Amino acid sequence: MATTIALIGFGEAGSTFARAAGWGAGARAFDIRGECAAVAAEIGVPFAASAAAALRDAELVLSLVTADAAQEAARAYAPLLMPGALWCDMNSVAPETKRAAALAVEAAGARYVDVAVLAPVHPALMSVPLLLAGHAADHAASALAAAGFANVRVVGSEIGRASAIKMIRSVMVKGIEALTAEMMLAATRAGVAEDVLASLDASERHDGWFVRAAYNIERMATHGLRRAAEMEESAKTLAALGVEPVMTAATVRRQRDQAGHPLATPTQDRS
Repeated sequence: MATTIALIGFGEAGSTFARAAGWGAGARAFDIRGECAAVAAEIGVPFAASAAAALRDAELVLSLVTADAAQEAARAYAPLLMPGALWCDMNSVAPETKRAAALAVEAAGARYVDVAVLAPVHPALMSVPLLLAGHAADHAASALAAAGFANVRVVGSEIGRASAIKMIRSVMVKGIEALTAEMMLAATRAGVAEDVLASLDASERHDGWFVRAAYNIERMATHGLRRAAEMEESAKTLAALGVEPVMTAATVRRQRDQAGHPLATPTQDRS
């Protein structure tokens, strides 16, 4: 690995990548949390005293800060980047946030890449799916592959496209988690958790999401009003059990709003 890698943010993701890929002295880390230095020392990655020291001569930069710090990190550290450096913004933020960060990086003469990390870094490690977007995405894909990332895909030249996929996908992934919590709180209080889960297992569909999305949208368009009324009763059930029906109340609104309004859904090309 000839390219010097700078890791801006050395939390779980950064330290996991450095350890799994064995970057060692080929990388430099910086984190505003000084306690991260101990982890860096453990895996043999030099921990820089400043962002400037970490970024000096770094051709590939992985920005792995917290979501609320992603734009500010790009703005603050862009002047420290060497000309042509690849700033790979791997933070989970909105497309608009990434486009704003890109302005600062590109104004400084570096290259900004929108990177979406589509799965937890454990247990995927260097096989975690990465989506890349931006004018420098192809260059970044090559650099990331050389650094050891094994599942990299370019999705377009427009900054924000990779992030849009990630953020919109999270509506489902994190939404299911929240729905699960709301359901289990109520089912446990009602003493029917085993029966509810068994019923779900019995009715589980195994279609892919191209089929499932089309089916779900059609059901809402056709039966949304009736389903909204049913979900209002579900919301009353939860409230009576002392569980605030946060997700259920939102389902009532979405079902009612979609009634009579079918949406076009893409079909998977099986050719």
